[in-house]
Amino acid sequence: MAIRDTVKRAEQLVETSMKGNDASHDASHVWRVRDLALSLAREEGLSSNPDSMEIVELAALLHDVGDYKYLRDPSEEKLVENFLEEEGIAESKKIKILSIIKGMGFKDELAGVGNQEFTPEFGVVQDADRLDAIGAIEFFGLGIARCFTFGGNRNSVLHDPAIQPRLDLSKEQYMKKEEQTTVNHFHEKLLKLKDSMKTKFAH
Repeated sequence: MAIRDTVKRAEQLVETSMKGNDASHDASHVWRVRDLALSLAREEGLSSNPDSMEIVELAALLHDVGDYKYLRDPSEEKLVENFLEEEGIAESKKIKILSIIKGMGFKDELAGVGNQEFTPEFGVVQDADRLDAIGAIEFFGLGIARCFTFGGNRNSVLHDPAIQPRLDLSKEQYMKKEEQTTVNHFHEKLLKLKDSMKTKFAH
């Protein structure tokens, strides 16, 4: 029962901390990722381990809380860590949840994190987030819509044929969003995600 209470409070944290985000990274995105991550976890045989399912659900729920792209205050970077401590999550679970969240981003894969050994829990949460990014589960147009929503929110250039996609990106270059156009984001990230999936079902 305690874990369900923690999940409810995690959902509340998502609602309050992400309410100012644009629709590309809002609570609805988190609900889709959570549901998909749990489905992937069942497909990967994790459902026989309650601890694994708890790690997957909490990591999926909290993965975009305090996201660097939307920080309004530096203290928000600690929201997830503080939440897990306040909930009394066991240290071993807390470490796994934070490891998933801190290592699952595309920028982290560019830095080599994605090439290291990963846990099954990491794989299903990352794949769920990436499948939502490309709109592979709901409908493909959702991935396109999310990309243009984010670009519009940041006043990014839609397309400029003089600006070529950066095909050999470092983490630091990728984080410089002002250097990319919205259309180039497809070439720099979204079209590459299908080859980076970790689970059999996502492939």
